[in-house]
Amino acid sequence: MILRLAIASLFARALTVGMTILAIALSVALFLGVEKIRTGAKSSFSDTISGTDLIVGARSGSVQLLLYSVFRIGNATNNLTWKSYQDIAARSDVDWIVPISLGDSHRQFRVMGTTQAFFEHYKYRQGRSLAVSDGALLDDLFDTVIGADVAATLGYSVGDPIIVAHGLASFSEHKDQPFRVSGILEKTGTPVDRTVIVSLKAIEAIHVDWQSGAKTPGKSTPAQVIREMQLTPKAITAAFVGVKSPLQTFALQRAINEYGQEPLLAILPGVALQELWGIVGIAETALLAVSAMVVVTALIGMMATIFSSLNERRREMAIFRAMGARPFTILSMLVLEAMMTAALGALLGLALLYIGLVIAQPILDSAFGLWLPIGAPTLREVWVILGVICAGAIVSLVPAVRAYRMSVADGMMVKT
Repeated sequence: MILRLAIASLFARALTVGMTILAIALSVALFLGVEKIRTGAKSSFSDTISGTDLIVGARSGSVQLLLYSVFRIGNATNNLTWKSYQDIAARSDVDWIVPISLGDSHRQFRVMGTTQAFFEHYKYRQGRSLAVSDGALLDDLFDTVIGADVAATLGYSVGDPIIVAHGLASFSEHKDQPFRVSGILEKTGTPVDRTVIVSLKAIEAIHVDWQSGAKTPGKSTPAQVIREMQLTPKAITAAFVGVKSPLQTFALQRAINEYGQEPLLAILPGVALQELWGIVGIAETALLAVSAMVVVTALIGMMATIFSSLNERRREMAIFRAMGARPFTILSMLVLEAMMTAALGALLGLALLYIGLVIAQPILDSAFGLWLPIGAPTLREVWVILGVICAGAIVSLVPAVRAYRMSVADGMMVKT
């Protein structure tokens, strides 16, 4: 009986109730969206590199080393000499090591020099390996393998030429040594998608005629001559290291940090990520607080709507009372109306969230490398919806109690 009355009352005030439901839906979608992005960002960052025990670079900060070596954000303060790299690689506790060299770019995409070991040992998303969707891996000195986003954004296919620019925002290009796209990697949802990968020797090859960051005037070494050179790098940007036994990780980290030939830093990727989240934790909490306040504001708006409708519904309440409805029935009906409104708003908000995810997922992945998985509602989301429904019932108690106290005489009285 009470349920039918509540449903009929909601339909009778369809426009007002609809606006309230929409306000709650948008606030819930915002709150859950912020939560999705927050957890998705953490998951994407954590899944970017998997199975790497240590990252080694010049001594700076652990977060800085992580950002420029893995996420291609920022630049290295110094390089790691090739001699030091060889010393680390020769250690008995090192299972594998992958050198990387950063610094050049191609149309705003980072160029990374490395070896075949990168394709063998770089893992992401809990141990997945890189795979080529078209073409093949590096074979020739001037071959390049590009990420999925590079190919999609610039419209490249296998066999297309690529000219690398010197530095990140430079108009100087290595036009004398153009590269050829030999392969396109499958989509990974990591910074690899936005990376142009060449061999470590190729990085040296394109800088043969360069001194102090500028091309030597009038000098242009033929490509065939360059191919016959040794092309051993003098320094690299960083290195990914795999340890033979997890028990040796901390001992190796300490040995590298205490390396006497030059100041080096070895970090554990997971620990550095925790430091990163600690830095952005305040902003993350503030964003959640703001989105929660939006939900609270929507619920208060619903309470205000119920309050404002009470004066219009005084005769309705009085008729219910005159027909024998107890005050508790009136209170229950108003609380039930509020709970149904909050429930419809929360469910519509959840639907808007998933519609937004479907639209925003490829955009965020392409622009920021942020992969937001779309799956069934999580337990946390279910608790948020239940919390909104309970909060709706609570905020409705104030106007419901007022209606509870209305008398039949007050309902029939015409106020002037």
